[in-house]
Amino acid sequence: MERIRACLLALTVVVVCGVAQVRSSASDHRYTAGDEVPLYANKVGPFHNPSETYRFFDFPFCSSAPVKEKKEALGEVLNGDRLVSAPYRLDFLGNKEAEVACKRKLTKEEVAKFRTAVSKDYYFQMYYDDLPIWGFLGKVDKEGKADPSEYKYYLFKHLIFEILYNKDRVIEITVRSDPNALVDLTQDEPVNVDFMYTVKWKETETPFEKRMDKYSESSSMPHHLEIHWFSIINSCVTVLIRDQRPDKCVPN
Repeated sequence: MERIRACLLALTVVVVCGVAQVRSSASDHRYTAGDEVPLYANKVGPFHNPSETYRFFDFPFCSSAPVKEKKEALGEVLNGDRLVSAPYRLDFLGNKEAEVACKRKLTKEEVAKFRTAVSKDYYFQMYYDDLPIWGFLGKVDKEGKADPSEYKYYLFKHLIFEILYNKDRVIEITVRSDPNALVDLTQDEPVNVDFMYTVKWKETETPFEKRMDKYSESSSMPHHLEIHWFSIINSCVTVLIRDQRPDKCVPN
């Protein structure tokens, strides 16, 4: 019965409250130049299989500082978030150019793991000042190659963050990969990787109150994130069925 109550509570939160995927923290989101703005790494998973997600550091990324987990709110838990400190530091108004976040030597097994992820169009998700950002882990070069055994697999090692701000607040963030900064994953051989990032700040007149408007349209949110609500409902239905099933058969 307690499990049934818990599921009904979770469904009430989902259906009635909506538990927004774009969150707003208790802070006022105001910063001065040089302040550290919270950046959390979240999920990694195949774009075409939205029900399959992993923790960011389940993959052989690296970090120059100890990884810390964020205490998650109810909405984050129900959404399947796994927030941890990201390998990058994006201080307010702090531009950076090809900064090395960390260095790692990938073993041949880790190379193979990244290659499999790239072949399945794995994406990553992060949150910066509560704003979601997405990017792909790498790319597959199929140009001029009819035989899949001739495909080349590459990991993106340089992320470029472009951030818009209005006075003392973050308004928007996007991330893209440097197409010229690639790590060849095609062979099962150890490889050294310098994970790098660039940060570019630009002023905007968009008010803070309207920064969430772009996320209000479903088209701006990757379709694969919606699957978690179906997972919650499916889990609750399973619990309800199990709780209604007798522990043993009693003969008439």
